[in-house]
Amino acid sequence: MPELPEVEVVRRGLESHVVGRRILDADVSGARTARRQPGGPAEIVARLRDRVVSGAGRRGKYLWLTLDGEHTAGADCLLVHLGMSGQMLVTSSDAPRVRHLHARALLDDGRELRFVDQRTFGGWTVVPLAEAADGTRVLLPAPAAHVAADPFEPGFDELATARTIRRRDTEIKRLLLDQTVVSGIGNIYADEALWRSGVHGRRRAGALTLATVRGVLGHARDVMSDALAAGGTSFDALYVNVNGASGYFDRSLDVYGRAGRPCARCGTPVVREDFMNRGSHFCPACQTAPRRGGARRTRSVR
Repeated sequence: MPELPEVEVVRRGLESHVVGRRILDADVSGARTARRQPGGPAEIVARLRDRVVSGAGRRGKYLWLTLDGEHTAGADCLLVHLGMSGQMLVTSSDAPRVRHLHARALLDDGRELRFVDQRTFGGWTVVPLAEAADGTRVLLPAPAAHVAADPFEPGFDELATARTIRRRDTEIKRLLLDQTVVSGIGNIYADEALWRSGVHGRRRAGALTLATVRGVLGHARDVMSDALAAGGTSFDALYVNVNGASGYFDRSLDVYGRAGRPCARCGTPVVREDFMNRGSHFCPACQTAPRRGGARRTRSVR
């Protein structure tokens, strides 16, 4: 599944190639692509036709296009669910149709915005904008209103987020993956940030110092910035940007996917263990595991 840097690469591509264009017509051929729309494919087409794409937004892994310049609560936006394999591609309207093409929008410059999804977990939905649930008055697609800010947002409050994390007496990695606490830090970048911080993912958040938690958040932002500069992290041909190119940050990962290989810091073989139905990768020497049951908090939280 694409993570925040990959989604941001796509958002920037849409901002460059699609914002300002009028949608002359649309076609949604896959029923699963429209399964989140009450009126199905026909409703999506009707609500996109003759609309101007006025912005490309993102929070965490949520991606959307605002329509007709309206940025008020209740205004329409096209919410894009990339799912496991969704691709948003900008191509010539006469380009051959490819396999797994499930939705497309004809733009007024003769190009098409295409949604290709091999595994069909993604989709398009036209939904209203709503205020974020955190009281910041930021406008998000209504289905994403519960999602917390991510480390790339100008309004992200690292100190407040770190304090929230320390109040939760559970594993630090579980909280990094909780989109209601901090969004956009997926499994790959959580492992990388924890390795850079020297913190084991099963350490209890309440037992960590505030400075340590802030350090983990800072490393998460840094590693995702590095990935964004490299065009994202691609392990197969499914993730591409709007031009069809893959990112290459997977070549620079320090711990994720490197089980059995030497730690880049100390040389100890990297370990993989199951965590929340996915894999966690860490160095057993650099990131000491907590005692059975985890270390409990020993200090007050401020």
